[in-house]
Amino acid sequence: MAENRAANWRNANRARRAFLTVATMHCALLSIMLLACSVAVAQGSQSAPTKVAATTGQPKAGASETIPVLMLSDIHFEPFWDPGKVPQLAAAPASQWKKILAAPPSADREQRFAALRQTCHTRGDDTSYPLFESSLQGAHIHAAGAKFVTVSGDLISHSFTCKYDALFPHPAPGGYRAFVEKTLAFVMNELSAALPGVPVYTALGNNDSDCGDYQLDAHSDFLANTGKEVTKDFPAAEQQGAQETFAAGGYYSIHLPVPGSNARLLVLNDLFMSSKYATCAGKDDSSGADTQLAWLAQQLAAARSSKEKVWVMGHIPPGIDMHGTVTKMRNVCGGQKPVMFLSSEKIADEIADFSDVVELAIFAHTHMDEVRILKVEDGEKTRSGGVAVKMVPSISPIDGNIPSFTVARIDPSSAALVDYRVFTASNQTGVDAVWKEEYDYARTYIEADFSASSVEKLIAGFQADPGAQTEASRAYIRNFVAGTASPLLGLVWPQYVCSLANHSAQGFKSCVCSAAR
Repeated sequence: MAENRAANWRNANRARRAFLTVATMHCALLSIMLLACSVAVAQGSQSAPTKVAATTGQPKAGASETIPVLMLSDIHFEPFWDPGKVPQLAAAPASQWKKILAAPPSADREQRFAALRQTCHTRGDDTSYPLFESSLQGAHIHAAGAKFVTVSGDLISHSFTCKYDALFPHPAPGGYRAFVEKTLAFVMNELSAALPGVPVYTALGNNDSDCGDYQLDAHSDFLANTGKEVTKDFPAAEQQGAQETFAAGGYYSIHLPVPGSNARLLVLNDLFMSSKYATCAGKDDSSGADTQLAWLAQQLAAARSSKEKVWVMGHIPPGIDMHGTVTKMRNVCGGQKPVMFLSSEKIADEIADFSDVVELAIFAHTHMDEVRILKVEDGEKTRSGGVAVKMVPSISPIDGNIPSFTVARIDPSSAALVDYRVFTASNQTGVDAVWKEEYDYARTYIEADFSASSVEKLIAGFQADPGAQTEASRAYIRNFVAGTASPLLGLVWPQYVCSLANHSAQGFKSCVCSAAR
């Protein structure tokens, strides 16, 4: 019997090892998992009313001691959804866009948008005006009483440059930048209108640029103009400083409006640290990243000195890009390096070094509902302490997911994240959509809070369950692709779990390859 158990264990390990050595299996599994083809959903009338289920919007018992916070990400608003209206949008200020977009759709909207998608080879649909308005109505109900809103990047749609060029083959000078700026302003104005008087803190994503995906210039007019929009409602004492750093590189610091706590939010523009980053001229330039990393270190040191608690928010997460690692057929155990989201591990190391200061890190970019932990990695070992990371799922349904937003509960005395609930729409279009609670973190994982120790324990439980048999593992897999209950993550579960607690290439390799022995 012992020999049979040993043989079974060896066979299981061979199967896991195949994840990193058989390239075709890699692509078949994780490409489907993370790039799930968008489900075809019939487009409804733009004027149809949105339904919002209000029954789950009330705090659960015991939540009165916490305060609500709304977390959004990857909105990817699609201003080209009705191509016939785009010339009107280009000619009008952002303040008039709502009236234009709310008007009945053009008679040939579907045909023209289908042609535009084909021209730009888009993989699915981003957030239309009906879906955006539906999500805002859902947030207005379910995030009632929110003290602030975090938007962790990617406000504008994919293939933005291609779509604009297709509709404006001979644009006026500066026309593209103006259209991007107005799209960003419209999204931010609508967020503010949905939750009047509630501060909105926005990070830029890799799509949020005036010159193309993953491209941006530091100290640009685009950053200066967008920074004024992002910070327009900031307190006067902090507004100028935030505008100056935003104009320099799209980052800023702001006190969090959490009563009873001394808390600060540091917003990064980690596009400059991306492994895919280039200037608008297509050149490499590390100066923007270097300046911002120095600023981050200074801000964290100052927070430690003044005994502040800090939230850090960016768009692109540090750590392993699992999808890229698979599609590029990286044999990690054979000596090849996994694909990384960022060009270095400096952000992760800096945040982990200040785990006594950083209460929470918020990232997004993958469109999926994920958790991670950042710890100081010393060779093949990690030191005690760490920072819990919440990766916020997307409003955009482009990857086949259902649109979602997150409502967190914060301890006002410490600015600690106690619990969160994810809300999803009943369809991908927003038309006649009902928004309801998908799951509650505390109830699902039986955790008292979202602290580093709780997240570390949760991930340790995943690591001890390579077959994804526990209720916690099954729940994570079920909720990973918001609203779809896709089981495909279970096929690569041990390797994926290694990426949750190991942000360095060496740490990831040690985890994956030791598990495969």
